[in-house]
Amino acid sequence: MNQPVIRVENLGKKYTLGHQVEGGTLRDRLAGIFNPKSQIANRKSEEFWALRDVSFEVNQGEVVGIIGRNGAGKSTLLKILSRITEPTTGKITLEGRVASLLEVGTGFHPELSGRENIFLNGAILGMTRQEIRRKFDEIVAFAEIERFLDTPVKRYSSGMYVRLAFAVAAHLDPEILIVDEVLAVGDTEFQKKCLGKMHDVARGHGRTVLFVSHNLAAIRSLCSRSAYLVGGQLEAYGDTGLTLDKYTQTGAHAESRLFKSRDLFPGLRIQHLVFTPEPATSEAPLDFSITVTADRDMPISDLCLIINASEGARVAILDLRTSRELRTLSASQPLTICGHIPSLNLIEGNYSIAIFAASADQRVDLPELYPLQVLPSAHSRDYIPYSPRDRGIVEIPFSLT
Repeated sequence: MNQPVIRVENLGKKYTLGHQVEGGTLRDRLAGIFNPKSQIANRKSEEFWALRDVSFEVNQGEVVGIIGRNGAGKSTLLKILSRITEPTTGKITLEGRVASLLEVGTGFHPELSGRENIFLNGAILGMTRQEIRRKFDEIVAFAEIERFLDTPVKRYSSGMYVRLAFAVAAHLDPEILIVDEVLAVGDTEFQKKCLGKMHDVARGHGRTVLFVSHNLAAIRSLCSRSAYLVGGQLEAYGDTGLTLDKYTQTGAHAESRLFKSRDLFPGLRIQHLVFTPEPATSEAPLDFSITVTADRDMPISDLCLIINASEGARVAILDLRTSRELRTLSASQPLTICGHIPSLNLIEGNYSIAIFAASADQRVDLPELYPLQVLPSAHSRDYIPYSPRDRGIVEIPFSLT
């Protein structure tokens, strides 16, 4: 049976945030401008726990995903595990050498060449010069930067930097490899190669990988277990499929609170809008419900929901004019329209719902009315998919003949 190589016990990380105290007399504010000591006195401190009471174990040879929304504590956890920052409470135990790929610009000396940084990083990991030489050609071939090998890395593009940084981290025989979302900087083919390398490092060489990503399709394909962080605390840890289900359920509860009723134009109001389940899942059914109210009887000529991609491009519309009740909206009776999408063929990612409505000479187009998150398809694949940004917007069903 594999033994734990990472133990995290009651881990916590606290930061102290400074805030300027609002209010005070005009004299106090002027004193703060001209007297730094007075300015310090007018500040108050607030404790912020980026992580609190986090405990889990990772076995040798596992690939473990770490998921959560922005601000959940994922990067803080990795920085503690990489010994970049110290925990406030709790402790970590690491069995073996750790190689980390966290942020572009971390780990290399900018004035040294790519060649020199390879040897420097190997030495930091405790490898001899002879051991590094044995791996050198593999690293250079994987990074595909032969022409720039003797160029100072400060002149590298972010993509070149990540190529070399990942190649060094993955090939210099660390027992534990920690990779943050930084891989998103690389091009499509290189991302795919990196994901495949992480799989080989774990399965073929018995090393352990911690992988943070918003690409849930990659998490599902690559990771046997996953940790889900919410507000700095461990919400779920275990089988990746079950953890992603928990992520979906928690996300639905959080997103459902975001919609607030809005006036479309004088006399017409959208009272309720919900999509279920939330987040949605690519290639799965999706239901929606919308309720509009009017303060007087009025004819409605147009009403449709618009699905926009994150950069604003229109993806599709849900035309609601087929509803028979839409012709005239009564002041005494709210109008609720329910719909069903049998298969939401959108690539996973973040979308937004807009609305267009018109009555006589009044019309409105409200953008970003409602956020719609789409998770990767639950269909199992025997390969690691390309990243969402490289697959477009629409998931087209097809089969090979």
